[in-house]
Amino acid sequence: MTGWLTRHPATLTEEEKLHRKAELDRCPDLASAAELTSSFAEMLTTLSGDRLPEWITEAADANLPGISSFATGPNSDFDAVTAGLTTDWNSGPVEGTVNRIKMLKRQMFGRAGFGLLRKRVLLS
Repeated sequence: MTGWLTRHPATLTEEEKLHRKAELDRCPDLASAAELTSSFAEMLTTLSGDRLPEWITEAADANLPGISSFATGPNSDFDAVTAGLTTDWNSGPVEGTVNRIKMLKRQMFGRAGFGLLRKRVLLS
């Protein structure tokens, strides 16, 4: 049984739900980590970045080493993280183009100069 902690609870089988509940009941720190992970995932999927300050406070107060250190990260550029969690804009449409150009660059490495690489990128 893998992924019962990181998957959405609605996708778990009944057996996995029982196993998850038993494990979380045995370890309060794990239950806290699961709750914080779930609430952060919900923030990501529902684009509710306005809840980020409360989540950071809750995660820092949990005193769980991995989660507490992760929670301090968004403070370095809080506005950008909040914007990323609230807007539905993403760089998905350009990622395919970037990957294609990188692939062409790797294929051309050491074979020709910039002029030929430019022509190949423009023609592909």
